[in-house]
Amino acid sequence: MPASPSASEPLPMRAVGPRPRPKVMGIVNLTPDSFSDGGRHLAPDAALAQARRLAAEGAEILDLGAESTRPGAAPVAAETEIERLVPLVRALAADGGVQVSVDTMKPQVARAAVAAGATIWNDVTALRLAPESLDTAAELGCEVVLMHMQGQPATMQAEPHYDDVVAEVAEFLAARAEAAMAAGVAREKIWLDPGIGFGKHSLRHNLPLLAGLDRIVALGFPVLLGASRKRFIGALDHNAPVDQRLGGSIAAALAGAAAGMAAVRVHDVRETVQALAVWDAIANAGPGGTSQVRRGANPAIASPCPPSAES
Repeated sequence: MPASPSASEPLPMRAVGPRPRPKVMGIVNLTPDSFSDGGRHLAPDAALAQARRLAAEGAEILDLGAESTRPGAAPVAAETEIERLVPLVRALAADGGVQVSVDTMKPQVARAAVAAGATIWNDVTALRLAPESLDTAAELGCEVVLMHMQGQPATMQAEPHYDDVVAEVAEFLAARAEAAMAAGVAREKIWLDPGIGFGKHSLRHNLPLLAGLDRIVALGFPVLLGASRKRFIGALDHNAPVDQRLGGSIAAALAGAAAGMAAVRVHDVRETVQALAVWDAIANAGPGGTSQVRRGANPAIASPCPPSAES
């Protein structure tokens, strides 16, 4: 991460106690087929209501996606993505209070979303889909999330293979960051994402990658972790279905926080905000901490109440 971002730069990590607390990025899927909640928020009114609910729960970033990237997902036309995304981006930008991220592989979709008020382009292909992706990112001047993915969504889980998953993901991300900077993207605008679940075996690859997140952080860029409700959690818990993976999602978010993630991308915002607030308070109370619990740092977490029968 840049050593000393200026106050005007969006998305700096907040230095609190011995470890910065990651920001929470809430997921809003405007798709009929996303692995977790596809179809639930496809209607414009439903999508806006969900986005506002996540913001009220404490999300500081909202990541809007109109094309599913689940394993086996079929591609969506750019025009369809734009039709789904732009009205919601405009409404949220008008609301203010949160950053709006657009989760798309297509430069023309990113361009339309940024024109409507988005400030982050979250690209699972790390700006590799189209020849103009790198130049478009530089021209737009928005923040860019470069994610690692082996293969394409339709086939990425067929037979993923790595000799050293952490080293190979780190090498790929470093190379993509260099390519982005060479194209004119400012270093302070670049984020990295190890791509949990994207072209990776549920346990054989995802677990070592989660254990080695500090090596991704060591590349010197802010890192986004997206492990919420992913398949590896179910694999560790008797094939628990998607709607029963909250505990594992929070565990992964806390592991990311301990490794120095700048943000965690999650479905369950309120629960994650609470977990991170408690993690942060414990870290502050220990040796080397500030010995003071921050109050009101996140509007979704109220200041501690006086002792009660629950104490």
